[in-house]
Amino acid sequence: YVELHDLGVVLPAPFQMKLSRTGREPDLLFVARPHLDRLHPTHLEGPADLVVEVLSPESAARDRGEKFYEYQEAGIPEYWLIDPHRQWAEFYQLDDQGRFQYISPDAEGIYRSKVIPEFWIRVDWLWQDPLPPVDRVMLAVGGEAYARRLIERLRE
Repeated sequence: YVELHDLGVVLPAPFQMKLSRTGREPDLLFVARPHLDRLHPTHLEGPADLVVEVLSPESAARDRGEKFYEYQEAGIPEYWLIDPHRQWAEFYQLDDQGRFQYISPDAEGIYRSKVIPEFWIRVDWLWQDPLPPVDRVMLAVGGEAYARRLIERLRE
């Protein structure tokens, strides 16, 4: 979705994000196009626009504790915690006072991102086994733009 709409870049771990007091390697991070100047070959200088941490028994306390407060202090606008063992996702967005606020998915189970324009995810997709096909998800989320790109690829 980010690539399709040329919104920035998504980077998986290991990739260091250097914050004012620490360096962290989130499981996944998104850097919006206006902040790509902070992206270096080996690290991101400053906070990402969106950080995703996938919880494990070893990391849950750290991800919900010290990382939560570090990311809040660093001004990361959006923070997702994905817990595959409990099949639970938590979504936080920074408010005007610089504090993370929990944002619930809507009545249909859809979470809408604050920092990725028009991006949404149906939370139950995360727990499907097997995961839904990428093309089906992209047609739902990416809509017409994705359908046009898919047709272009098929014509090549």
